Amino acid sequence: MARIEDVAARAGVSVGTVSNVLNRPHAVTPKTRARVEAAIAELGYLPNEAARALVAGQSRTLGLLVPDVTNPFFADLARGAEEVADQHDVIVMLYNSADSAEREARYLGRLETQRVQGILVTPVGVGGKGIEDLTQRGTPVVLLDRGAGRRSLCSVVVDDHVGGQIAAAHLVERGHRQLAFVGGPMEMPQVADRLDGARTIIEAAGAVLDVIETPALSVAAGRAAAARIPAAATAVFCANDLLALGVLQTVTRAGKSVPHDLAIVGYDDIEFAAAATVPLTSVRQPRHQLGRVAAELLFEEIEHGARHGHRQVVFQPELVVRASSDRDLALPSAHVVV
Repeated sequence: MARIEDVAARAGVSVGTVSNVLNRPHAVTPKTRARVEAAIAELGYLPNEAARALVAGQSRTLGLLVPDVTNPFFADLARGAEEVADQHDVIVMLYNSADSAEREARYLGRLETQRVQGILVTPVGVGGKGIEDLTQRGTPVVLLDRGAGRRSLCSVVVDDHVGGQIAAAHLVERGHRQLAFVGGPMEMPQVADRLDGARTIIEAAGAVLDVIETPALSVAAGRAAAARIPAAATAVFCANDLLALGVLQTVTRAGKSVPHDLAIVGYDDIEFAAAATVPLTSVRQPRHQLGRVAAELLFEEIEHGARHGHRQVVFQPELVVRASSDRDLALPSAHVVV
């Protein structure tokens, strides 16, 4: 295997110049850089990233810690963050906390010992003391999808209270007065905010809201919750699309028509929402943009250090209306099996 000394000898430059080409190319003249890059290509030289991290005191890596890597919502967040990281020649290491405070603490510690440049985290709850301690020791952290209002850290979130309001307003405007909310656990700030937003609209309209708490935001939890929706309910608002898809599967298999017997609204607008047999009305979050903006804030903090001013970015959601809640978009009295 070629060594950095071999590259330097082939290009006729010092080892330090080769190092600059690899790590600080702007510090080398274009002519010299081209000569070194040609030598690297001829010899098939591969930089030792571990050695480089040891010298630099940090790796060319970011950490991304999310609660559920199987949820397409977080996959889209990761894609946005990865695009920005790639522009900075940095890789993203993905960890799954499973919404466990113990796993979150363990993974944050692991990322810190690996000397990552910074961490994007969707924290358990609103983020505990461990995250603050991490930043005090010099690792930049940006909160993603949770943690709005904490001035000591950058955060990127969507206004879930507004999201709940626009979902409920859509259903109330279509004449629904017996509604159900499916979501949980309620300790999750997003779930609580979406429910609170919906409740303000439903109560103002004099309508009835039944709350069905779930143990998780999954398709399976949605299927189980469907059996608990009151018979009198004509509409259901789910805390995310996976729950909504589970409800949709169960009620249609039971022979009910969506939206004629039961209107359904989800949240996130993942790709599967539009692709469902009955296309799902959903509150859209700018998932990809959330990841991009969070990564951009993190790199700003990495670059400027103590001169960086923390920012809390709040995006506004929007409602995407499809056949699951709008009779004008659905086939009359269609009974669909999914």
